[in-house]
Amino acid sequence: MGARKRGVRLSSAERAELQRLVAAGETQERVAELIGCDVRTVIRWIMHDGGLRPYQRRRSPLRLSLEERERIVVGLAEGRSAAAMARELGRAPSTVSREIARNGGRGAYRATVSDRRALDRALRPRPSKLAACPRLRREVERRLKQHWSPEQISARLRIEFPDDPEMRVSHEAIYQALFVDSRRALPRQLAKRLRTRRVHRRPRGRRQGGPLRNMVPIENRPAEINQRTSPGHWEGDLIIGRGGRSAVATLVERQSRYTVLVALPDGRTSASVTAALTATLNAMPRRLAASLTWDQGKEMAEHEALSAATGIPIYFCRPSSPWQRGTNENTNGLLRQYLPKGTDLAAVPPHRLRAIADELNGRPRRTLEWMTPSERYAQISAMTA
Repeated sequence: MGARKRGVRLSSAERAELQRLVAAGETQERVAELIGCDVRTVIRWIMHDGGLRPYQRRRSPLRLSLEERERIVVGLAEGRSAAAMARELGRAPSTVSREIARNGGRGAYRATVSDRRALDRALRPRPSKLAACPRLRREVERRLKQHWSPEQISARLRIEFPDDPEMRVSHEAIYQALFVDSRRALPRQLAKRLRTRRVHRRPRGRRQGGPLRNMVPIENRPAEINQRTSPGHWEGDLIIGRGGRSAVATLVERQSRYTVLVALPDGRTSASVTAALTATLNAMPRRLAASLTWDQGKEMAEHEALSAATGIPIYFCRPSSPWQRGTNENTNGLLRQYLPKGTDLAAVPPHRLRAIADELNGRPRRTLEWMTPSERYAQISAMTA
């Protein structure tokens, strides 16, 4: 996309995309190229926002919605169990039972009241500690004027005030108090005392993301999964759309080669991938959702939440070892016939994804002795019923 002339105003959608790309660690030049604007426009908006994406309150797809809470009210009125309501909602039984227990129990549960309480508990951003504590703010300002870094200030306060929790503050809170309008508690001009003299805060550590925590390596996967002797074991991955801005999750059952495509309308963040996979896996018969194997992509940063919500173990391949989930890798190659590289996958509607999966599952496979994946999946479903 070519750069536009200077002075052309960005739309609200373009500004949101600019903020997303900056938060992902893209360079200013790359952001300008992807948005189609002058690089000076990108710099101006970064300086306006302090380099950090302004807070926007959103309801996490991992949390119960008001509609789901209203369905729980109906289920309680009908005398249904938490497990039955959980199956209908595609949620874990513990999620529903905890929701009822923490909001008055079966006799007093109310959807709107419970929803408002949940939103209040999740309220962000919380008031800045520096704004609420003048004594702490004075100490931080004094040391910034002496050209101390926020990290030095944070560490030194812990040493000098070991028994005073009020005098503790993280270095990130100091940066936010300098740069983020909604968290502003320090004069903006103190940023010039920092070593870099930056006028905005560049997000840290978001490009690489680092290794996932508490992974179960593929070497720990049971032999029955490796040998394909039992059904319900899935391999998964993402296929990426144009510019890396959209994606579709792909799931392939190892024994039957049956494929499920999962739309990701909210992008490929770990939260959106976790929510989409949770709904998909919980909708399957329990005996046919026994395990999941994935690579170490950052979209699986919340794999522990996914495993807890679905009740299935997740195994991770070694880095740069796509052959360890070769069934899924081969299927992704076949899918490119329908979804070529460069496709905007966010524009592909769910019914089109289902049609693609149906056609792929209806193609006979040599490895299945010329049965189709749909036929083989139906066969093993009947055998495990």
